[in-house]
Amino acid sequence: VLYRRYIDEGITGTSISKRKNFVRMMEDAKDGHFDLIVTREVSRFARNTVDTLQQTRLLKRMGIEVYFTEDGIWTMNDEDGELRLTIMATLAQNESKKTSMRVKAGQMVSFQNGVVYGTGNVLGYDKVGPEYVINEEQAETVRRIFDLYLAGNGYHKIMKQLEKEGRRTAMGKTMWHYATVGHILKNRLYCGELEYRKEYVPDYLEQKRAKNKGELERVIVEGKHQPIVTKEEFERVQKMMAEKDAQMGQRRKNKGVHSDDLWRRKMRCQCGHAFAKTKWHTKTDFITYTYKCYDQTRTGTIAARLKNGLSIENVCRSPLVQDWKMYTMAQKVLHAVFDDPEGTLLNAAAVLGCGIAGVEQSEVLRDKEIIEEQLKKERGRYETLLDMRMN
Repeated sequence: VLYRRYIDEGITGTSISKRKNFVRMMEDAKDGHFDLIVTREVSRFARNTVDTLQQTRLLKRMGIEVYFTEDGIWTMNDEDGELRLTIMATLAQNESKKTSMRVKAGQMVSFQNGVVYGTGNVLGYDKVGPEYVINEEQAETVRRIFDLYLAGNGYHKIMKQLEKEGRRTAMGKTMWHYATVGHILKNRLYCGELEYRKEYVPDYLEQKRAKNKGELERVIVEGKHQPIVTKEEFERVQKMMAEKDAQMGQRRKNKGVHSDDLWRRKMRCQCGHAFAKTKWHTKTDFITYTYKCYDQTRTGTIAARLKNGLSIENVCRSPLVQDWKMYTMAQKVLHAVFDDPEGTLLNAAAVLGCGIAGVEQSEVLRDKEIIEEQLKKERGRYETLLDMRMN
């Protein structure tokens, strides 16, 4: 059975790989690659009653049957198949809930015992077995970051200073981002503590992780590793950051925020990032704006980095774009389109390759009249049918 391919390629692995392979299976089902799915039991197909019924019904409309060997359920031939399937799916969902509760209880025991999670790729430490061991060279960089912040430097200044000194990140890179500096300053690992529940799973059915923004109480325990900075230094840094946040107010998060500015929504840099809008000239009676690649707001522009004696390797080289240039170009393009609609249609036909398909360009221009005539007829038919239905 072709479905075996999805099992072999990871459907029994992590939740993410399961979802990916399930999506691939449904796409292959739409393409008609198979007409039967054999699975051991309902809990292996899905542990959500709604998902089980929705997907089996969708497969049934495609003409694809699902056979559950342990439960003896055929989704197309059994008269009471859907009733039995609903009962078994409900039991599977309840078992999934119990499993989630057992996992959370086990996690609490791990938290209390100070179990270290993660791959161990943390600046300042090497993971040796289940424990963290200080990497002296990297630990010096961590101490330098805390000292610079306590001296009154912000994230950007610290980032530039680290690059000037040639210090490397945990990944061995020489280019730093201010977000990386912020994560280091907020990480309790460096003062000898372990913090759990930074993320959590809101719904055991969807199994999607979310950042813990106060929904659950975070668990902080003493770690078995040696601290790099003292708790007094760490708490001073947290207090300074809290004061700065209070002065600046609620920080606006760039990711996922809808912008009312047209060009911010539409423009994309050649490096793949969106554009940030900043003020350009404010000395005149009116304010003009410019658009800058968002990656450059983190790394700095080429000119700024050269001025500060920093490397420009892997830095986005896109120039700033003034807003008046965008409006001028848009005006020119739109005038070219609407001032010569027939010419625009000819160009569009040429670009779309209508001539290759055996359609003359003169025929393309007649398509508009043909479509309008067909629409007129269809509207007439619609009105007639509507009147008949009402009668």
